[in-house]
Amino acid sequence: MSDSHTAFQQRVSKIVTDATLSPKQKNQFLALEAEASLPYMPVSTDVAQAMEEGVLCDMFEGHAPFKPRYVLPDYAKFLKQGSVYLELDAATDFDDALNLLTIIYHHVPSVTNIPVYLGQLDDVLLPYVGDLDEQQIYTKLKRFWLMLDRTLPDAFMHVNIGPTDNIICRTILRVDAELKQIAPNLTFMYDPEVTPDDLLRQATSNICECSKPHIANYPMHAMAYGEKQFGIVSCYNSLPLAGGSNTLVRMNLKKVAAHAKNSTHFLDHILPKYSQLMAELMDARSTHLHEESNFFKGFLTTEGLIEESRFAPMFGIYGMAEAVNALLEIEGKQGQYGHCEEANRLALAISEKLAHLVDTTPVKYGLDGKALLHAQGGISLDEGVTPGIRIPYGTEPDPVSYVQATAQQHKYYTSGISDILTIDETVKSNSEAMFNLCKGAINLGYREFTANVASNDLVRVTGYMIKLSDINKFEQEGSRKNTTFLGAEAAKNTGILDRTPRVVSMESSPVYE
Repeated sequence: MSDSHTAFQQRVSKIVTDATLSPKQKNQFLALEAEASLPYMPVSTDVAQAMEEGVLCDMFEGHAPFKPRYVLPDYAKFLKQGSVYLELDAATDFDDALNLLTIIYHHVPSVTNIPVYLGQLDDVLLPYVGDLDEQQIYTKLKRFWLMLDRTLPDAFMHVNIGPTDNIICRTILRVDAELKQIAPNLTFMYDPEVTPDDLLRQATSNICECSKPHIANYPMHAMAYGEKQFGIVSCYNSLPLAGGSNTLVRMNLKKVAAHAKNSTHFLDHILPKYSQLMAELMDARSTHLHEESNFFKGFLTTEGLIEESRFAPMFGIYGMAEAVNALLEIEGKQGQYGHCEEANRLALAISEKLAHLVDTTPVKYGLDGKALLHAQGGISLDEGVTPGIRIPYGTEPDPVSYVQATAQQHKYYTSGISDILTIDETVKSNSEAMFNLCKGAINLGYREFTANVASNDLVRVTGYMIKLSDINKFEQEGSRKNTTFLGAEAAKNTGILDRTPRVVSMESSPVYE
């Protein structure tokens, strides 16, 4: 027996005997081991070396992709037409709609094996409200919310609501604040031309209670997708509706900067070089999915719930803070990212260059032939490098200064970006401060507004939710929630619990003028 086969068996044995994993969780880890035992798809020596060095990362999606990373079915169409494959008639009332959604969610794949997109639920469910009153809707949605968390306990699972004011939207906000579950994750779409202030206040008040929802800048997202058909999934990833992401590959800007002589060399030579390698890796992975896996022959495609042409690779980046600081140091300059105007201008130039490279580099299976730029939120194994374009944990300035330092970069990250602001618990006695901070961030150009409140048990890690109380007992008891182990690992390796809570300042001015 070869050494590699012995090592494989040892890893499998460790999984099946792990006292902290449920049988379902063991099944998932065993499947990952099986896929990882296959040969990696062909890539060039340069790509392989960049991956070995940790400059490029395939996010552990597997050696032979057989499902997209993220899938966003058209659930409204599904409810209207039913499904031949699932032997389901179209929905005729609210109970039908909830039941059909419960069924199809178990047939929507993702990198986590659990659906990351549950739909724009107010739009999807409103046609089926009929003569139900507010209390009846509340009771049904609360049961539905409990079902989601108990049967699909994964914090990457994501619901969208808003920007219009409606009974489903308000009821979901009410239920989410009451239950304080890690799942589902939630994004509220905010449009200043459509959304009344009192509805936004309800959403930002929820953040004070349970660190949810994300608040999305709806006009900015909609502008990126001509048909205004998109969804926000997993942590905060914006992708085409009836499509999704075939793969997510990410670039460690900190390690890219280590190859540069100065910022000009970085922008003009090193960044373009590794961007080409990124495109090659994305093409290799998406080609296997689209041409070898037969995924797009399944019922989601044949029944018109997804379209192959609406899938695109995500070009992820992280480590902006470390890259900027390293480049300034190489040039003998003082200053730190997030605290120095020159550092912030360099970061903006890097984001602008990345957007240009992504826009001018064709990919084989993209949206109109292009990938989508993404500020990647990090993973639990990252050490010494900050997610996306965020300011490093423990060095954050006050929330308004934080927003001002990073806001201009948000417009470049079409498929998602999130700065997590950690707010002191005093905001609970002044929820208007959270409302004004959110409104000001959107006015300054934030694509997503996301905040944790320091005293809450429910907190965000990179974008997904965990409960601190679950982490504290994980090593002894495990967890029924699939993402607790990731949060525990991230707390140990990446310093997520070192975020500095800040009192909101200048909160009386929504536009920070």
